[in-house]
Amino acid sequence: MPLYPAAAAVAAYLLSRLGPRSPARGKKPNRVLVTGASGFLGRAVIAAFAAEGYTIRAAVRRPPVPPFPAGVEVVQHLDLTHAINWPTLLKGVDTIIHLAGVESSGRERSPDYYDRIHRWATGRLAIAAAQSGIRHFVYVSSIRAQSGPVADHALTERDEAAPTDAIGRSKLAAEAAVRSAGVPFTILRPVPIYGPGMKGSIARLFRAAVSRWPLPAKDFLNRRSFLGLDNFVSALSFVLAAPAARGQTYLVADPGIPPALCDVIRTLRQAQGRRPLIVRVPKAYFGIALRMTLHGDEWRRLSGNLRVNPAKLIAAGWHPLHDTRAGLAMMVQKAEALVRAVTPPAAPPALDRPQPQPG
Repeated sequence: MPLYPAAAAVAAYLLSRLGPRSPARGKKPNRVLVTGASGFLGRAVIAAFAAEGYTIRAAVRRPPVPPFPAGVEVVQHLDLTHAINWPTLLKGVDTIIHLAGVESSGRERSPDYYDRIHRWATGRLAIAAAQSGIRHFVYVSSIRAQSGPVADHALTERDEAAPTDAIGRSKLAAEAAVRSAGVPFTILRPVPIYGPGMKGSIARLFRAAVSRWPLPAKDFLNRRSFLGLDNFVSALSFVLAAPAARGQTYLVADPGIPPALCDVIRTLRQAQGRRPLIVRVPKAYFGIALRMTLHGDEWRRLSGNLRVNPAKLIAAGWHPLHDTRAGLAMMVQKAEALVRAVTPPAAPPALDRPQPQPG
């Protein structure tokens, strides 16, 4: 079942029907600038917030295809490695959602490249925001700013940030730049996010899970936190509406104990109405082959534990919509429903062709 191309087409619709669930407090922003607007997260945020009646200015490098919903203002800018005239883009804006960045480039890049994209560009935007009187700057960082690909305990905000790669270090430096700029801020560190249109290693995992092949994953009992795209949108909506979220940094993940990796595969396949077809191959033997084919830390991300506890955000008042098992099942079922809805009916038989007769 082609989960990704088909489901991506309905992502905006599903999220716009959901809409951001915000607490009834705090002044609604007049105009929100969303950077990285044409990306996986950006499109979901714009669909949901536009449906909720927010006035949105979407910052993109290229014209969006397909276009954003009616009423969304689109502004283009240079690549983030270049100097951008942020004050011009901030005219009339009072809130910024900064999504633009690199989570996985698919190839090796120099640390300087990530530093320019994250620390340098984010710092310049935050300074321009402070000078323009922006009321709230929400920076969407990454769990990679908090930790490497594995951790031996459930991570919380009390753990010292200890990134282990160039992306994580540059994201952590960008957070510091935001804090020092003098603009009211909130920083979110989401774990890998699943949903229609997802990319990178999480997409590769899910493509394998929805394939027709048996998978030798029965011994993959490691637990990794994930975050549903709709849960991410609801968390973002919450921090925008909660004055107490200003000046705070939050880890963001689906609530509850994350499922084991083998259970992720089982959940996805059962949601398709299929048998799990998970077989046992010693993890050590399977790992030899995967280490030779996977890029960088992907084997550790696949085989190790990375549990994240979002208790701080929940205690602040965020109400996640579902846990990971329920979120995965809903994602697949909605994608299946879309495929059924858009599959054209069988063509009627040609009128000039003799038809079989009963009996």
